[in-house]
Amino acid sequence: MKIREYLSQAIASDFIRKVAETFAARIVIIAIGLFTTVIVARILGPEGRGLYAVAAAIGAIGVQFSNLGLHASNTYYVAQDRSRLPTLLGNSLLVSFGFGSLGVTIAWSVFTLWPNLAPVNGVLLIMALLWIPIGLAYLLVQNLLIGIHEIRAYNLIEVVTKILGVSLIAIVIIVDAVSVENIFLMGLVALIISFSWGLGKLKPHLKYFPKLSIHLFKDNIRYGFKAYLAAFFAFMVLRVDLLMVQYMLGAEQAGYYSIAATMADMVYMFPVVIGTILFPKLSALTDSEKKWQVTRQISSMVGVIMIIITIISVYLAVPFVNILFGKAFTPAVLAFVWLMPGILLLSVNTVFMNYFASIGMPIITVYSPGAAVMLNIGLNFYLIPNQGIVGAALASVISYGLMLILSIIYLRWIKKGIRYANVAGI
Repeated sequence: MKIREYLSQAIASDFIRKVAETFAARIVIIAIGLFTTVIVARILGPEGRGLYAVAAAIGAIGVQFSNLGLHASNTYYVAQDRSRLPTLLGNSLLVSFGFGSLGVTIAWSVFTLWPNLAPVNGVLLIMALLWIPIGLAYLLVQNLLIGIHEIRAYNLIEVVTKILGVSLIAIVIIVDAVSVENIFLMGLVALIISFSWGLGKLKPHLKYFPKLSIHLFKDNIRYGFKAYLAAFFAFMVLRVDLLMVQYMLGAEQAGYYSIAATMADMVYMFPVVIGTILFPKLSALTDSEKKWQVTRQISSMVGVIMIIITIISVYLAVPFVNILFGKAFTPAVLAFVWLMPGILLLSVNTVFMNYFASIGMPIITVYSPGAAVMLNIGLNFYLIPNQGIVGAALASVISYGLMLILSIIYLRWIKKGIRYANVAGI
């Protein structure tokens, strides 16, 4: 066998190993997260759990809206050239603790002047706001680890963060110091430790001390903002139907559909993991033809595997819902079944979207989910009143199909002779 074929197999096996490790890590994280949710709910009660959830939401939303897509651009640029790592790290720390702290200060000032606007108060509010710069720094550092292919370190930190959080909560329970503030503080401490650990994992790869670069930061923002918009529209495609079901059919039907959507998210977890590993791999390839060959092979593999997974999921849907949620949620099954063709289409498109991200985030990555959101909203206005939650599922399937069609059209266009070097600037 030729050396090139051996090398190809080695790359493939390494890719599969990383996917398997990351997928296993995600399952463990979900299990620990579910366990943590149960423990927190039991020890804090409904009111305390509510305050804890609001504080956690403040931190999560703050990180989501303040990252500006820099986590994606970090992965993209460091995968292309590892010598950029010190500069990317320096810029990340500045954005997180410089701009992030400024935003926290402004938010704290607003809540101090108008206390009625604050969703939580006192020490809990302070900790929720502190979560934002620390959480942002953690996110950016973790994506640098992905970019330099330290996937095992990335997964280990993600899992240990969850385990550490539960362990610290257990200590609070043992010493009889249970309060909303103390439980939330344990999560914050776990986050700080994990962020420091991530920095330690990056240290051996740093050729010099982290520094700032305005030029690279501008490139990061330019790429990151497109990634930010793409992620926002993609999120809306996945969630707008639930909001419209709530608005048009009420809370009960929204409850059924939320179960169907949650189960669909679990099925979709596999291609998301594939995308996480594939993105830095493609970004590191300089040969455009090789990059496309890898994408084509992976998309075919994902398509075949997801056909099998979706078929199995359809057959297991009824017992799964009955065992975990009870027979009262049986109406969710039909909506879930109708969502499965859409998840298959979305899975293949996820591979293509990561390919587009690896060639500079062309504008199709924004237009495609943006068009799908508008189509989804329009279809929901017609289908939900007539078909109920099944109509919402059908609207999602059609919208996911539109994204895949637009991706295929764009791929055919760039393969017809448009120079690869110009694609990133489109």
